Amino acid sequence: MKKFVAAVGIIVALTSCTATERGTAIGAGSGAIIGGVVSNSWGGAAIGAVAGGVVGNLIGRSHERQGYCVYRDRNGRRFEARCR
Repeated sequence: MKKFVAAVGIIVALTSCTATERGTAIGAGSGAIIGGVVSNSWGGAAIGAVAGGVVGNLIGRSHERQGYCVYRDRNGRRFEARCR
């Protein structure tokens, strides 16, 4: 029962996050589990959490600004605008 309540609490907490925050949390959790299982150590779980968090963050960022592209003007400055 305690595991069920904890799982519901985590799911409710993640629903209020942005796509980037959700991607980071899910990536870090998944990476920690995979790293811990593969290496059978806490160090492997920590490395997996960091790697998974970074990848999850990048994936989450790509989903937040759909329909926008990054362009450069004549002076080399970057800006975002709707994709053409």
